[in-house]
Amino acid sequence: MTRFKIVAAMFGLMIVALGATAASAWERGDVDVLAVLPDVRPGVQSSVEGLTVGPDGNIYVPSFGFNTKGALTGNAVLFVISPNGHLVRQVTITNFGAGTVLDVNPHTGASTVFAGPIANSALNALTFDKAGNVYVSDSANGIIWKIGKNGGAATAWSSDSLLGPGTGLTPGFGANGVEFSNDGKVLFVANTAFHQIIQIPMNPNGTAGKASIFITGINAPDGIIVDRDDNIWICANQEDEIVVVDKTGKVIAKLGDFRGIDENGIARGLLFPASLAFSNDRSTLYVSNLTLFLPFAGAQAAIDSDWTLQVKGYTVSQLPAKIPPLFEPDEH
Repeated sequence: MTRFKIVAAMFGLMIVALGATAASAWERGDVDVLAVLPDVRPGVQSSVEGLTVGPDGNIYVPSFGFNTKGALTGNAVLFVISPNGHLVRQVTITNFGAGTVLDVNPHTGASTVFAGPIANSALNALTFDKAGNVYVSDSANGIIWKIGKNGGAATAWSSDSLLGPGTGLTPGFGANGVEFSNDGKVLFVANTAFHQIIQIPMNPNGTAGKASIFITGINAPDGIIVDRDDNIWICANQEDEIVVVDKTGKVIAKLGDFRGIDENGIARGLLFPASLAFSNDRSTLYVSNLTLFLPFAGAQAAIDSDWTLQVKGYTVSQLPAKIPPLFEPDEH
């Protein structure tokens, strides 16, 4: 039976086209709704984050904990969605609580504490090194916590000031999405508040090296993943798009967009995209739309915040996982 480790926490919380001519533009691709998530309990929806893909090809995404009305939903639910968008099952996660990492049975929802609780933390995203150790971002404290592959105590692997949250910024979340380079020598961390991707080298003895800014100017980076070419795919949650940068930090694609709300209250395209994952064959990109009304998270409203209040159902989107070329608009 496959088991997944899921962060259970309350915070789930001018791009320059280098080399492009003035007449060129981004081919953003087609974004489709893969699934509209059901209520976590009758009449109560919950937004979702922390999306991943299992060895079976199914998409696993837990509820975020509250909805666009700011109401706590009361249930932590794991949704399992097939690649064709059907809900395989929906299970309630037991022992759910802020500041813990849970080892969850994806068939029953039964869970045990893998690590924590970590007091006064806002655990957000996690990833694994080649040895199976787990690295978890703490958006409130600007810390990357390290946990052994068998669980247990969490240690502060890096607490560099570049990971810290912002004051008076929207949103104020610090360290957020995390992912290693393919060789495992660099951990990339999204700092949402400061619109930066931070890079932290892995020392030969497994300790963290000195952090530095890899790229800045991404509008509220959230979840990140790395492809086989070491390009970084970034959820820009306040720009409602996916930004792809290559290993030098050059922007090579901008994918997706927000295209309004349909008559059923479902967002077209991306609306506050928060986490993403490739299908197992790398042909499809899945994206969770957090659809967060930022004032409910103690932040100033963003340009799309009013739209989030019109949403009646939360979605996972899909789009082709390919980097399209720049195209020349037809001038005639």
